[in-house]
Order: sequence, then structure tokens, then C-alpha cells
Amino acid sequence: MLTRHRSPQRPQMAAAVAVFVTFILMVCVSQLPAAASSFKLTSPAFKPGGTIPHHFSYHGYGCNGENVSPELRWSGAPSATKSYALTVFDPDAQKGVGWWHWVVFNIPAETHRLAENAGASSGEKLPPHALQGQTNFQSAGYGGPCPPVGDPPHHYVFTLYALDVPELKNADAHTTGPQLESLMKGHVLAKAQLIGRFGR
Repeated sequence: MLTRHRSPQRPQMAAAVAVFVTFILMVCVSQLPAAASSFKLTSPAFKPGGTIPHHFSYHGYGCNGENVSPELRWSGAPSATKSYALTVFDPDAQKGVGWWHWVVFNIPAETHRLAENAGASSGEKLPPHALQGQTNFQSAGYGGPCPPVGDPPHHYVFTLYALDVPELKNADAHTTGPQLESLMKGHVLAKAQLIGRFGR
């Protein structure tokens, strides 16, 4: 009867392979863009996941807010950023179809803040060269929250995109949210999100 003997080298080889794989994973993780995780979007008006104050809700369609866009601040964008784009989207509206509340692009790379009411339809409070596109309110500029009465609070997703181009070609005041997303494809270096809630 033959007796098989395990090679004493196999456990050592397995351990060596495990160490090597761990090392490779650590190297790969260290090569990931640090800015992707440090890119932050905040607002002094509300906390992440918090309630958006009534002041910033829509005026019309039965809503009686002041339709003023909240102040936004950001930091930690990739060093290669040449411009920013911003959208505000309600994924809960229209039975999950969603609603675009704000579309902004060509925000200069040196910008790190949008003042309160920067979304005024005149665009006069936006940074130089920044443009506003078309919302589902069929107008350029910020359109605040205005969910149906009795709905659970809707989520309003503020998304800031760091782009590798100084301006988006073929984008103008008629550019919608979906069109902007299409134009940004291949140009997004990182994105940061801030979500607020609003119900009535």
C-alpha cells in the first residue's frame, strides 16, 4: 500500500501567493484617484439627507416657496478639472420617471461655491461663462421642490460633475438634463452628490 506524502513546500507556496496577491491589491488601490473619494458637495442650508427649507421650494403649481436655489460649496475635485456641471434631479417624481429641477454647466474650474439664488433665471449670480439649461418646468434656471400634496418626502439629488473640458460643445439654454448627461460622457473625472428631502 502506497502512502502519499504532502509536499512541505505547498503551504509555503500558498502563503507566498497570498502575500503577493495582497501586495498587488494594495498597489492597485493606491493608484486610484484620491480626488474621487475626497470630492465633496455640501450646503449650509441643509444637511445631507435632511429637509430642504421651504424657502428653497418652488413658487407655482400650488407651491408657495420663494424658488431660491440654496448655497452650494465643494472641495477635493481632481487636479485635472477644467470645469463643472451641476444637476438637481427628483427621482421620485412622476411615478419614478423623475423631474429635472436645475441644469448648469461650464462652471469655471476655479469656482468652489455657488451663492444662494445663483439659479435665478437671469443667470446674473452665476460665475462668468456658466450657463443654465432647460428644466422640466420648461425654463432655464432653478426650479425648487414641489412634490404632490400627501406624497412621502421626495429626494432631491444635487450632483456636481468635475469635467476634463473647459466647456461643453453644443450645450446651450435649451439643453435638458438627459442631453447634458449625454454630452458629458467621456469627460467626467469625478462626481459628488448631496441629497435633500422635501414634502408637503
